[in-house]
Amino acid sequence: MEVCSMSGRLPPTNPIFGRNSIYDVGRRPPTTSYFPYCRLRAGATSRQENEKSESWEPANRMFVLGMGFVGSFLAQGLKNQEWGVSGSCTSLVKKKKLEEEMGFDVYLFNANEPEPEVLSILNHHTHLIVSIPPLVGTGDPMLQHEEHLKSMLMEGNLKWLCYLSSTSVYGNCGGMWVDEDYPVCPANEKAKARLAAEEGWLKLGHDLGISTQIFRLGGIYGPGRSAVDTVIKQEPLSELQRMRASRQYTSRVHVADICQALRASICNPSSGRIYNLVDDDPAPRTEVLLYAWDLVNRKWSGHTKQSVPPCMPESFRTESISRGEKRVSNARMKKELGVKLLHPSYKSGLKSIIDHMDNPFL
Repeated sequence: MEVCSMSGRLPPTNPIFGRNSIYDVGRRPPTTSYFPYCRLRAGATSRQENEKSESWEPANRMFVLGMGFVGSFLAQGLKNQEWGVSGSCTSLVKKKKLEEEMGFDVYLFNANEPEPEVLSILNHHTHLIVSIPPLVGTGDPMLQHEEHLKSMLMEGNLKWLCYLSSTSVYGNCGGMWVDEDYPVCPANEKAKARLAAEEGWLKLGHDLGISTQIFRLGGIYGPGRSAVDTVIKQEPLSELQRMRASRQYTSRVHVADICQALRASICNPSSGRIYNLVDDDPAPRTEVLLYAWDLVNRKWSGHTKQSVPPCMPESFRTESISRGEKRVSNARMKKELGVKLLHPSYKSGLKSIIDHMDNPFL
């Protein structure tokens, strides 16, 4: 029997932040309500009861393929809810930090040359998040070994799979509102690889007969990775940032909202469903940067060197912005998964981030 209990009211701000703006994987945050506590064993009411048996192990075990910004944040929340969590990364330094400071089982993983014993580890997990971007010209590195991966997972315990994709698959839609039924038209090779990866993971999940869902994420931000942090650095925008700043619309999502949407999907699994995961306010990046600049100067007046944002060149304030891009709808996520965004706008998200920061100028 499966029991999946969910807390009722979510906190207005993300308690995982701690008191620093930089997401410190060494800090153990308090237990959060972003994730369900699920039990698959009938009659077991707590971890303490299960620990009476020497063979106890968490009934729910998540493997995060790609423990980056989102993966690490997600993993800590699950761990706080007594899930078993393992994952992969490609760096020895990152592996050591995740293991020693966060207590995860982490495996160095070269997806282009996966070792059979590493793939076999997936057999012991009930849930799988795929957060590895595809490679232009190669595609999804894991799906290169689709048949091998399928044979390894066929007899395993996996019952839920989620691939984290991108809203870039829609292409440039001239500023129109787009939902999951809008025809995809990726405008570059990277976005085309994303779309191919979506189709590949949906097919694999279907062949395995497990619940599989795709989340198309907007621009991800959170503590240590936001417009507030860009302003604090007081450095000129990179060429890529300048290109993004010229867009009229930019869909984004706070990492805490990604986590609560994944929680909702775990408790309400779908079959081949696709969800846009963005906030309600696809505002231009110039507007977001100006708001972040105002927040920083209000809280730490006199600490910034320039009288105008160094990340806001004069040309961005005077030029005619013509790149319409798209406005992405999150209606399906709200309706089918029952998600109420913690940060429906960048204003709420950035305010939450700066409210939990110590003075970075000291």
